[in-house]
Amino acid sequence: MTLTAQTRDPDRVVPTRRMDFEASLREVPRHFAADGDLISCHLTASLSAVFPDGEEFFVRSVRHFRDRITDRRLKRQVAGFIGQESVHGREHRVFNDRLAELGYPTRRFERMTRRGLALRERVLSPESNLAATAALEHFTATLAELVLTSGEVRRLFGDPAVRDLFVWHALEESEHKAVAFDVYRAVGGSERLRVWTMNGICVGFVLGMSVQVLVSLAGDPATYRNGNLRRSWRAFRTSPLADRQVWRRLREYNRPGFHPDDRDTTALVDAWRTELFGDHGTLNDRLLAAGA
Repeated sequence: MTLTAQTRDPDRVVPTRRMDFEASLREVPRHFAADGDLISCHLTASLSAVFPDGEEFFVRSVRHFRDRITDRRLKRQVAGFIGQESVHGREHRVFNDRLAELGYPTRRFERMTRRGLALRERVLSPESNLAATAALEHFTATLAELVLTSGEVRRLFGDPAVRDLFVWHALEESEHKAVAFDVYRAVGGSERLRVWTMNGICVGFVLGMSVQVLVSLAGDPATYRNGNLRRSWRAFRTSPLADRQVWRRLREYNRPGFHPDDRDTTALVDAWRTELFGDHGTLNDRLLAAGA
């Protein structure tokens, strides 16, 4: 069957940027977050640990249907999505290797993520895996918007190299936030599967990430010193990451007729493209030359 559904936004641009953060990430200290905050460090590390294999899962889920899409604009956006996600996975694996050197259990979490996703792909249909990709893309897009709009959230990353990695990632998640969703619609995925998948992921992702953070904290000697964990928990509870508005935005996905572009982030994306990759972009020096 050939898919004829079109992209919601035919003018969406999803560029593949070949980046290299390795040199800057090599110097990241163990407690890299602002003020050495424990939960910020271990939450950031735990998120990064699931990205490489998670991004590869996203690519496989969308690529499965690529040859059945005839709309040239959607095909072009899918190609950009695959390119961006592939680079994300590579750069986060570099960061994860550095975190492992510092004592974080990122390699263990990577193996767990890889095995869990492989099991999912064996037992569930391609349409179900695409539904999971669309739902998780809404997660990443919601967090990406928070990173790009909140100076306080960006400050929490602490080390400039870590902040640069996540701000770049947030920009590109915002650029391609609707691509997997548009492919899901093109496939003819049902509203029921879409919503049920998100409900399951909301529970599974939050619980899984909480367990990872707790395991990671348990292996850090700093967790047990001088009331560090208590202070960090108090700070987290009042941070933008714990704001109920974030949860409400995530739950918007369950609204009938929802589309990721219902939240217009065009101006935000344009501003950050200029900031990071304009004539005087702050990350131009991390771009690899074509063919490098």
